[in-house]
Amino acid sequence: MSEPVRRRIRAQTAPGDPHMMRFILDAPLQTGRSASFDAPDDGAPLAGALFAIDGVHKVQVTGETVLVTRKPDADWPTLKAPIAAAIRQVLDATDQPLGAESGPAEGSDDALLAAVTDLLDTKANPSIASHGGHISAEGVENGTVYLRMSGGCQGCAASAMTLRKGVETMLRAALPAIVEIVDVTDHSSGENPFYSREPGQSPAFHRPVPAEHIGWEDGELVIDPEYLAPRLGLTPDDLQTGLARGEVVITTERRPAPMSDQMRVVARSGQRAWAADVLPDGTAREVPPPRALSAGERAVNTLPHRVRAYLESLPPETLPITYGRLARGLGMYAPGSIRKVTAALEALMREDSAAGRPFVAARAVNRGSEEMPGQGFFDLARTLGRHPNPEESDRAFHRRELEASLANATMRHHM
Repeated sequence: MSEPVRRRIRAQTAPGDPHMMRFILDAPLQTGRSASFDAPDDGAPLAGALFAIDGVHKVQVTGETVLVTRKPDADWPTLKAPIAAAIRQVLDATDQPLGAESGPAEGSDDALLAAVTDLLDTKANPSIASHGGHISAEGVENGTVYLRMSGGCQGCAASAMTLRKGVETMLRAALPAIVEIVDVTDHSSGENPFYSREPGQSPAFHRPVPAEHIGWEDGELVIDPEYLAPRLGLTPDDLQTGLARGEVVITTERRPAPMSDQMRVVARSGQRAWAADVLPDGTAREVPPPRALSAGERAVNTLPHRVRAYLESLPPETLPITYGRLARGLGMYAPGSIRKVTAALEALMREDSAAGRPFVAARAVNRGSEEMPGQGFFDLARTLGRHPNPEESDRAFHRRELEASLANATMRHHM
């Protein structure tokens, strides 16, 4: 009996995430199959072998790449050799390390990835190959398809048009389950990026944003439109027009602990999305855009809902709070944030009036020593039939509403 072939496996850290590492082979682990595992799977020998290693948290397989996520208390110097050995042992023992060819479940991300890959290989790439290019599906997550260009497409000035007008249109027409299509190609990497075919996750997933294109000015996050526009498949003029019409939306929010010193900015056009994490010093790195919210999630995550929850979470001794501080507390730094916050406060005033509650909007005021809301607060209060008593000033009326709002919160807390 001949000795098993010694398989070459390269270990590469995943850009931007120290918890992830790629183990890259010379050939696909199981042709035509990809998989993601959060736990051992009786039908997938590779999953069983890797999760038997203490410290392995998640496993994803695409083509020739095994992407392993470690647990926070584990370390790569301890894990790398056992993981590589386990991959070799499984491949020596079976030609189906991901399990029998049962096919992905209909409607799953794996099924969508298989369909996208088939369309690219049969419809798009034969034509693109005549120009020395190639487009592959990097992965699918919650209906968002991540595409990566290589060969003559990578770095090509016409590549955005190729993707948006050609490939993207073809994919959406054939596969209505697609939520978004994201180009994760690093078009600017290397001195000659056109023919780079390095396998594995694209550097675009966590690549630095050049300092001259993003930063803070007067407490607001500023992004160079010349940099952002092509990432949304737009010209700078189209970007400005889309922002004015509400067709392009830019949102910011503070990351959860332990990364609460970072802001995540997400920009969405009608067909594309882009995201970056921004540190307090202004440095930033691009990250995969989060999936678009469903209609139900948007209903729960509307700005008025977030404003109310934030105002009601503040200790009484810190109130009232300025509109600017309220916007920043919600992670809103983009231009026009204060205008959006005041509009949300007016929506809350209408809700409170209909429910017979004190105005929670009284907890937010203009900047300055007077600690008074803007005139819009008083104008809307009068429209809603709630206004100062005879001989009562606007200041006294506001103070009364603020104290009633705080008393109402205290009463609900003790019920």
